[in-house]
Amino acid sequence: MPFHRFTPLALIALLGSLLSACAATPAASPPALWGSQWQLQQIGADAVLPQPVATLAFPQAGQAAGHGACNRFFGSVTVEGEQLRFGPLGATKMACMGGVGEQESRYLAALQQAQRHEVQGDTLLIHTQGMDQPLRFTRLPNR
Repeated sequence: MPFHRFTPLALIALLGSLLSACAATPAASPPALWGSQWQLQQIGADAVLPQPVATLAFPQAGQAAGHGACNRFFGSVTVEGEQLRFGPLGATKMACMGGVGEQESRYLAALQQAQRHEVQGDTLLIHTQGMDQPLRFTRLPNR
């Protein structure tokens, strides 16, 4: 059996390639989420206001962002199989008037209570603690 000797530089390059390959294809990666964008349709049983549009995006693994209706938000997200958990969400601080502000508060609070998700074609369902029905989204075309 031949024995190969690697120079320290070659060994570092080889290990770097292996680590990159592993990081690029995580075992529990949900390909239906990463790189996707969604428009909120329902908060539980309640339809959302048609304007302004509330969205949710997963720009890359571990990141979430979107538009709550009048404010943009961003934060971390952990996905393990069907389980889905959002980290603390940061948001801009524009004033929201009337029903838009109430809807945004309910939406962001529901995301913080997320427990699991389902992707059914062009529909994303996010099941949250304390709600009988999930948040319902439709897929938006990638930009």
